[in-house]
Amino acid sequence: MKFLLLMLGLCLCSQAQPRTPILVELFTAEGCGACPPADELITAIDQIQPIPTANLIVLSEHVTYWDTSSRDRFASTALTNRQLGYAKLLKIEGVYTPQLIIDGQYECTGGNGPEAKRLILEALKQPKPQMEITANRINGKIKTNVSFFGLSGATVLVAIAENLAETKVSKGENAGKTLKHTAVVRALHTIGTAEGLRFDTTVDLPMPPIVDNFRVVAFVQDSKTGRILAVAQSKL
Repeated sequence: MKFLLLMLGLCLCSQAQPRTPILVELFTAEGCGACPPADELITAIDQIQPIPTANLIVLSEHVTYWDTSSRDRFASTALTNRQLGYAKLLKIEGVYTPQLIIDGQYECTGGNGPEAKRLILEALKQPKPQMEITANRINGKIKTNVSFFGLSGATVLVAIAENLAETKVSKGENAGKTLKHTAVVRALHTIGTAEGLRFDTTVDLPMPPIVDNFRVVAFVQDSKTGRILAVAQSKL
């Protein structure tokens, strides 16, 4: 863990400061030999929260194009398409793993801690309105309320992510390794469009194939630029 902090070039600070929420998305795959260090980095970011002015909300999004060598049980076409969408918005030639997307605006190689730090600090320069989220598990559904003020014309999404997961890989570049992941996206839902002064919506979301140990992350995304305009999470 200390090595990962050194990679980030960050230090912990005991002084209490307001924290701006920043969404950090890692596109990864269990068949990708370069991905385990990035998985470890995203875990350190989530657990240690090393930037005093940032509330770093992380999501691990597993893509399908490595499944020819080793099938990834967490991968989905929806997440692959999400990464392809970022490639178009950010004018990147093709997709790759591991890739970090910071607040929908910036990208870098998933294991590049110093560059991740630089991009997070850049994203912190743009203020966000406060978003409130509550989530409760009721009768096999996840009842989720999302509310915020001051945004209009952007898409509101909710991700349900498994806090911690691991797989013993039997094939491909990571054969024989036990891989550990943080905030693995198991479902991604669009719940509405921000219109008017206030957005306040409650939805019942289906429970993905996990029993417990999960978080619900809501975010507002500009569909034209990809920028994350607001983000919040609730851990269950």
